[in-house]
Amino acid sequence: MDNLPKTVKNIEYLAKGKRSVVYTGIYKKQKVSIKKKHPDSEAIDRLKNEAKFLRKLNKYKVGPELITAGKDYIIYKYVEGELFIDYLEKNKNSLPIIKKILEQCRILDKLKINKLEFTRPIKHIFIKNKKVTIIDFERCYETANPKNVTQFCQFLMREFKINKKEFIKILKKYKEKQTQKNFKEVLNFISSSF
Repeated sequence: MDNLPKTVKNIEYLAKGKRSVVYTGIYKKQKVSIKKKHPDSEAIDRLKNEAKFLRKLNKYKVGPELITAGKDYIIYKYVEGELFIDYLEKNKNSLPIIKKILEQCRILDKLKINKLEFTRPIKHIFIKNKKVTIIDFERCYETANPKNVTQFCQFLMREFKINKKEFIKILKKYKEKQTQKNFKEVLNFISSSF
């Protein structure tokens, strides 16, 4: 594969998205994911964008661990585990995991970064040994009004029987003022609803 470090071995196809193709490989004795631009994608600099945000987010233990990036690829530590949506089906007590996801959404909000995919987090959240890893930061952008917590909560409202009227009131408060106090109210409501 062009431009990849020569030390990447055992490259195998893993998955394809609209903007990129993902492979697995072995790099410096560890399993990695290699993301390359999809040949049909017209999106510009998405991988460069993802590398930039992963460098920032890895400092807060968010996202897969970025190993290296080049002009048209990024390499990060392979993320093991099951998809969040599958985890929900198998585990009756999903509250601890939901809280961990919300904590990571809160970090993104505090950093003024919007991820975009939280209303349908089907393929972007992995769970392994109670550890949560969120992937796919290609479309991230900086904004004064990030919506990660509120978007993920919209997903929860669709998937679970929650007092929507009450929850919307709490979320509006958080949306207007993204303080730790208002975030705590979101967490408290979630805790009492599950």
